[in-house]
Amino acid sequence: MTTLPPPKVKQFPDDSLEKKVYNIIESFKDNLPIMNDRNRLAFSLYKYLKGEGDAPLMAVKTNKLKIVGLSEEELAKRIDEELKKIK
Repeated sequence: MTTLPPPKVKQFPDDSLEKKVYNIIESFKDNLPIMNDRNRLAFSLYKYLKGEGDAPLMAVKTNKLKIVGLSEEELAKRIDEELKKIK
């Protein structure tokens, strides 16, 4: 029995909003050690920037993240400052 290879991953262009948001969240990998937590948070914040999701503080609280070294409020504040740079 053989297994098919996984599908190819299509990367976002470097200037896209998605890539910018995911890069911001990836910069917090020391504070968010679990990759799936970072991906969920980045998706939530991308939806927020598109006008469909919650603000950073609410997204940090509702995504049940494992946060190391910062409080939820401090992390949300830092993320919000970074998001304002790309708006």
